[in-house]
Order: sequence, then C-alpha cells, then structure tokens
Amino acid sequence: MGKLIFILGGARSGKSSFALKLAQKSGKKVTFIATATPIDSEMKERIKNHKKVRPRGWKTIEVKNNLDKKIEQEENKMILIDCLTIYISYLMDLPETRILEHTKKIIKVIKKSRSDIIVVSNEVGCGIHPENKLGRDYRDILGKVNQIFAWSADEFYIMFANVPINIKNLWKKSKQ
Repeated sequence: MGKLIFILGGARSGKSSFALKLAQKSGKKVTFIATATPIDSEMKERIKNHKKVRPRGWKTIEVKNNLDKKIEQEENKMILIDCLTIYISYLMDLPETRILEHTKKIIKVIKKSRSDIIVVSNEVGCGIHPENKLGRDYRDILGKVNQIFAWSADEFYIMFANVPINIKNLWKKSKQ
C-alpha cells in the first residue's frame, strides 16, 4: 500500500515547492494532478510559472472533478495533487454533506492505492474572516476537508515561511 502525505499551509508558505521536492526525492514515476484552471490572465501566468518548475518527465493531468477516479487510474507511482483548495472550490454548488462524502471517498481510494500520494492544500482558517456567506461556507467546508486529510495522512506537514513541520511526528512524540 502507498502512503498519504498531506501538506497544509497558507498562501506563499512554500507548500508546493516542498511537495515537488518530496516527489522528486521519491525516485518514482510522478503524475502531477493539477486542479487550477486558467480563468483569467493572472491565473494563466500562475499556471505557466508552476509548469516551468515541474520536471519535464512528469505526467500532468488536469482535474476539475472525479479526483477519486483519476487517482485509481494511476498505480505504482508518486502522485502529487496540487491543490485540494481549488478542487473543493469546484464542488461548492453541492451541499456540504456531499462534499464531505466525496472527500471520504477520495480518502478510501487513496488508502487502497499502491501509489504514494502527496496532497497540497491551503490553511484558510487562519486568515481574514470572509466578508460574505459563500466565503465563510467555503472556509468552513475546506477546514473540515483538511481535517479529514490530516487525520488520514501517514505524514502531515504544515508549512510556515518555507519551513516544513512534521505534525504527525510531533503528535506521536507527545503520546510517548
């Protein structure tokens, strides 16, 4: 069975570059699952810059839905999903219960997979309080999704100013 590595951090915390390094160090064939879509010129530029830093031999799949099915198709590899934050935003027209059910389904698929899987997500609960209901709902749902991934992960890192902190190791040491 593969393992789940969850990387959480704020904007510009270094989570994507840390995830890239972990995937490269694995020595496995890497499939990069990208969730961002080029909806405007700023996002097009961000995507272009992200593509530049990815090694050429990596397979890239762009996903807006059915993440669980894409994971099932990639076996015996290193899969890097960047990022869960944007993926969940595509699901916001669904009721919260459906989003959380879908999240649990993704976790089940990950746990059955023979691939190691790195999942990147944003910590949105530490920032500015959203001004509107949709923003608050999104923050709350993503927070719950992040909790599910964090508890399910074999390794869980939080990023601060490009410094990874292995939360699962700290938690295990505190239990000894």
